[in-house]
Formats: sequence, C-alpha cells, structure tokens
Amino acid sequence: MFPFLRILIGLLFVVSGGEKLIWPYQNFLYVLQSYEILPFGVDVFVAHVFPWIEFTTGLFLILGLWSHQMIKIALCMFAIFILVIAQALLRHLPIDECGCFGQLISLKPQHTLVMDSVFFLMLFWALRHIKQVERFSLDGYFRK
Repeated sequence: MFPFLRILIGLLFVVSGGEKLIWPYQNFLYVLQSYEILPFGVDVFVAHVFPWIEFTTGLFLILGLWSHQMIKIALCMFAIFILVIAQALLRHLPIDECGCFGQLISLKPQHTLVMDSVFFLMLFWALRHIKQVERFSLDGYFRK
C-alpha cells in the first residue's frame, strides 16, 4: 500500500510538472497570476522554477530516492496548494479550473482542494510509516 502511494503521488507530480515544462512558461504564469497572491516578478520566477521542483520531487518519489525528504517536500507543496486554492475560493476569485495539470486535465478548484487535502493526509500518514514506504525503493536497496 505505502509503496503504491509513494509511486502514485510521484506520478501525479511528474505529470503535473512535466505538463508545465513542455508548454511555454507563460501558460503557468497566467495560472499563477489568476490566484492574485504573488507580487510581480516573483510570479515569473515561480513559473520558471516550480515545475522543475514538482517534476524532480515526483521522479524521486517514484524511484524511492530520499523518500523521507521527498515526502516532506510533497507535504509542503500540498499545504501550499491547499492554502492557495482555499484563499481563492474564500475571495471568490473568478477561477473556473485550478490549472494544476496545465492543459492536460481540467479540475474545478473545489475538487482540487478535496483531492489535495486527501493526498496531504495520506502523505502525512505515510511519513509516519516510512519503513513501509521505502519498500521497493532505491532507499531500501541502498540500505542493504
């Protein structure tokens, strides 16, 4: 169960980050600007850097490399996603889709908030059972 969760969330990040990387960064920049939380200039930096962080974290989760640290990073990312989407919903911003998966998948912010919350709780649970998470991973292989 735990290795499956690690790989599932890793795939989610690889697909999401990869989708943002193959399209011009301006597409993701537009999504970031629609949430109205980052100052000008910072949003451009985040649009360039965040997809790489997302993709790399996902790849490391799939491989099971530095699993403990990658789960903590994923928890931080999900916490940020939850806060960003929640503030947009509370402010009634005119956002019809979250923009999380670029042009690949369209999800309403409400659905994304629920999904991210579930994944956050599952990752928190996995962090408490890190030994099981590391089964079938490079971490487990290198420890032998």
